[in-house]
Amino acid sequence: MKPDDVTAHCLALPGAAEDFPFGDSPAVYRVGGKIFALLSEGAVPPRVSVKLPPDEVLAMRAQHPDTVLPGYHLNKRHWVTVLLSGGLEAEEVRELLGQSYEIVVASLPRRLRPA
Repeated sequence: MKPDDVTAHCLALPGAAEDFPFGDSPAVYRVGGKIFALLSEGAVPPRVSVKLPPDEVLAMRAQHPDTVLPGYHLNKRHWVTVLLSGGLEAEEVRELLGQSYEIVVASLPRRLRPA
């Protein structure tokens, strides 16, 4: 999956917004003001960080040790960094982005959840 595909997928999710609070990189994707993904396009290879349930964090890291790394500068219990180098199929990356989005939406107060 290419960085442009990650951006397009994230921004297609209801209520999602992109901003750059840390400068040019990483791109931060939020819903209801909370982060659900961070995309580092300038890294080699490009990478995206997503939030997952703790048991899935461990499983993903065990299944894909060269592609799924501990969340870079994030809580390692809840976040993983996925290298966009082809180790995971595009559909798997889209599923991880969707799962991260859903986890964050579920944690929002009802008034902040997208319709």
